[in-house]
Amino acid sequence: MSSTTPAASADDIARHGWTAVPRDANVIFDKKPITKPSGLKVADAQFPADDPVVAKVQRYAKEHLAEPTYNHSMRVYHWGFSIIKDQFPEHAGKLSMSTWALACLLHDIGTTHDNLRATLLSFEFYGGILALNLTKQHGASEPQAEAVAEAIIRHQDLGTVGTITFLGQVIQLATIYDNMGGNPGLIDEVTRLDVNQAFPRKGWSGCFSKTIREENSLKPWAHTTHLGEDDFPEGVENNSLMADVDNWGQ
Repeated sequence: MSSTTPAASADDIARHGWTAVPRDANVIFDKKPITKPSGLKVADAQFPADDPVVAKVQRYAKEHLAEPTYNHSMRVYHWGFSIIKDQFPEHAGKLSMSTWALACLLHDIGTTHDNLRATLLSFEFYGGILALNLTKQHGASEPQAEAVAEAIIRHQDLGTVGTITFLGQVIQLATIYDNMGGNPGLIDEVTRLDVNQAFPRKGWSGCFSKTIREENSLKPWAHTTHLGEDDFPEGVENNSLMADVDNWGQ
C-alpha cells in the first residue's frame, strides 16, 4: 500500500468489505450474470449473535428502532447473506458476517422520529456518524467501524459512475430488493417467503414510504431526493414483489 493509504492490512480490507467494486450493479452483473440462487432459509444463515459487539448493537437496535424497521434490518441481513453466498463466493469466505450484521442493524438508525429531528443532516449521513461512534464504543476496530459507517452513508447512493465498497454494494442490493423488489432473481422464492415469515413486514411498504416523505418534508435538501422525490416513495409503496407478504404480522 502507498504511504497515503490509511493503516489497514489486506486482511482488514477483505474482512470488512472495503474492496472497491463498481457502484453500478448492472456493470457487475453484465460481466458476471446472476447465478441461480439457492433456497436458503433463516436457519441456514447463522447470525453472529455470539459476537459481543454484534450482541450489544442488536440490543441497541431493538430498543431504538420501531419493530417494522428492525424486522427490515434483519431481512436485509438475510438477503445479503444469500447474495454474498450465491453471487459473490469469492467474498463469502473472507467478509466478516459480524461487520455485515452491524451494517444491517444500523443502516436505518437515522430514520427514527428523534434522529430525523436531531440534525439537519440527511438520515444516512447522520446514521453513519451514529454507527461509527456506537460500534467503536462497543469494541469494534477502526477498520470495522469505519466500514459500517461508509456503507450506511452510501447505502442509498445509487448511480452509474465510480466505485463503492463491496459492503456498500451488498447493502444497496439487499435494501433495494426489500424496499422495491429490485433484481428479484437474486433471491430464491423459498428464501423470500421464509425470511418474510421470520421477520414479518407489518406493512413495511407504507411505513418506509411515509418515512421517506417525512424526511423530504423536514429536509427538502435530503440526499434521498436524488432517487426522485416522488418516484422513490411511490416505488417503495408499490413494491409488487412483496405485495403478497407486506401485511404479514399486522
